[in-house]
This record gives sequence, C-alpha cells and structure tokens, in this order.
Amino acid sequence: MQIYEELVERGLIAQVTDEKEIRDLVNQGKATFYIGFDPTADSLHVGHFMALCLMKRMQMAGNRPIALMGGGTGVIGDPSGRSDLRQMMTDETIQHNIDCFRKQISQFIDFSDDKAILVNNGDWLRELNYIELLRDIAPHFSVNRMLAAECYKQRMEKGLTFLEFNYMILQAYDFYYLYQNYGCNMQFGGDDQWSNMLAGTELVRRKLGENVYAMTINLLLNSEGKKMGKTSSGAVWLDPNKTSPFDFYQYWRNVDDADVAKCLRMLTFLPLDEIAELEKLEGSQINSAKEKLAFELTAMVHGEEEAQKAQEGARALFSAGNAADMPTVTLTDDDFSDDQIGILTLLVKAELAPSNAEARRNVQQGGVTFDGEKVTDPKTMLSRDTFNADGKVLKRGKKKFVKVVLG
Repeated sequence: MQIYEELVERGLIAQVTDEKEIRDLVNQGKATFYIGFDPTADSLHVGHFMALCLMKRMQMAGNRPIALMGGGTGVIGDPSGRSDLRQMMTDETIQHNIDCFRKQISQFIDFSDDKAILVNNGDWLRELNYIELLRDIAPHFSVNRMLAAECYKQRMEKGLTFLEFNYMILQAYDFYYLYQNYGCNMQFGGDDQWSNMLAGTELVRRKLGENVYAMTINLLLNSEGKKMGKTSSGAVWLDPNKTSPFDFYQYWRNVDDADVAKCLRMLTFLPLDEIAELEKLEGSQINSAKEKLAFELTAMVHGEEEAQKAQEGARALFSAGNAADMPTVTLTDDDFSDDQIGILTLLVKAELAPSNAEARRNVQQGGVTFDGEKVTDPKTMLSRDTFNADGKVLKRGKKKFVKVVLG
C-alpha cells in the first residue's frame, strides 16, 4: 500500500483540492509540503501531535516537510474555532516558544541533509510593506467569500477584529512565499483550515499560474465530538515538565472505548493488519488495545524507557493487589442493593466526595476512574461480581486513591 492510500485507510484525509495530482505527487515522494505552528505556548500539545505524525509519515515516504513557525501570524492569532481575541505576546515570548517547538519537532522530523526545513514566517511577514501588500495581494481576495469562510463564523458572532480578518491573507501569502523560495507545492492542515488553505492555493495559481495543492486532515475528536487533548485540568502537553510521561500515558490509556480504534489508526505507526486485530477486541479485552495505544504514543513522545516506566507504574497503581499503601474501604452487604452499588454512592462511601452532588460533578467533569477505566456516567452501577478478593482501585482526580474490597 502506497502512502496516499494508507492515509486514506487510516482515516486521515478530510479534503483535497486535486486528488489524482496529489496522490501521484505524494506516492512518488515529490511533495514539498508545509504545516504551520503558531507559537502560542512554550510546548506543543496533543492537538499538534497528529500533524507531527502526518509529517513523519510523509517524510518516511520520501516527501520533504517544511515546519513553518508562525512568528508573524502568531502575533495576530488564527481566529478559526475561537470565540475571543487571542492574547498578544511579546517578541521575546514568541521567540522562546519557537525555540521550544524546534526542539520538540526535531524528535519527529529528520532535518539532516536538507530532508526537512524549519522556517519562521516572521522573517518575511514583518518586512512587508503594507501599501505594496494591498496593491499586490489584496485584489485577489473577495471580502464576501472571506466573510463566508467557516474560520470566521464563530468570531463574527462576537465581533471579528480587522486584525484577525487579515489572518487568511497572511497565511495565503505564506504559501505564496514558500512556493517561490522553497519550491513548496502542497500545504497541509486540520480540516478547520480549509478556507485559509484554499486562499493560499488560489493566490499562487492566480499570481504565478502554477499548480499547487492543499490537503486537510480530519481533526481527532473524541466520541462526544470534542477535540482530543483536553482534560478537566487543561491541555495534554508534549513537554514532560508540563504533562509527565505517566500522565501522558494515562490520558491515552483512559480514552473512550469508541475512540481506541480511531486513535490507533490515526496516530500510531502500527501496521494496519495489527490494528485490525486489536479492533476485534471487546469488553474488558479492549484494555489491551488501550495499553498498546498508550505505550506506542508515549514511546514516540518520551522514548521507550519512559513509556515502559509509565506502563509499569500504571499497572502497579491500578491493578488489583498492588495498592498496599492506599487507604482501603470495605463494602458490606448493606452497601449493595440488588447486588449493585452506584458510582456516586461508592465515591461517598470511600470518602472521595462529601456528597452525591459533589460526586456527580466529579464524574461529569471526567475526574473519576474505577479499575483504570474512566467513569463518565453518574448513573453507572457496579455489580458485586465486579469486586474481587484483592480489591479494585477507585480514583478521583490525580492524587486521591482508595482500594475498594469486599468484606
């Protein structure tokens, strides 16, 4: 299977401008493509992880990645999917964040021998003459079409600033510049970037009469339709000082059952036939697929040694019989009704929540796990048979654990 067909099989491709041409370029290793990263923090997060994996797959097939740092566009901030104006950053903060990004991206992409390049659009955007930009570039943009773009709709409801309105033009100019100076013939991004990417493709075609292409990838969403990489305590970062390897492992270990196969296909480099076998697992056996997912991704980001430590730590913490230092709560016959106990009752019984109302809030916010599995439904009932002689671990938040045993 060639790389384009593999991307399709893994469910990565959302939209393309010219499928036949893109398939030929990508499969022949003739694509020089860019993906942009606005340096809005000092670490990449799980939201960027998918793009990094795509860049790595493409490079392994002989294509040349360009990692574009938004030292210029980052000053404005992409309005896509936002309901508020992005906070302004100083030049020093932007440069610091770019340096951090550069180090992290180098873990995934081989920059040796010009196999990939990293550039900063601040190097050319900050030198632009505003009047010349208006005369040379702006006539190629229809205001009506720009206002109809999906990336502006949410911001239009609360007030789109002229500052943000320029983002599409500058992103399009990036592609125009990269084509002229680096031979970049393709751009990639999340499917929320389609309007911006079409603008760049059309600009190059109109100005230079050259064929260039755009491809968007499906954003990784959880089973509730929300973006992956968010927890009740914030984003899941690639920097181990912001999200530890153990917490990174646990994030993937606790993804919803419905999302496991999708994550395995989109993010790991496991062969598709091996993933197909993991997809057949049902019930409690799905935990094996979750462990595989968590290990593979943690190894990619933090190295195999850290992944091994995280896996061993998780198993020791959450498996029965290995929580000797944990407080213990003992359930009696009186705690069960028809041989079942509700998760809210159990949280109160274990003194992990002071009331059913607080317990319900903890569950709804995604902060409760039982036997290593996240509990998201406050109505969850646990049967007596669920509990064995060694006990099961009930967890609230990151640091509160109780071993639950039968009396």
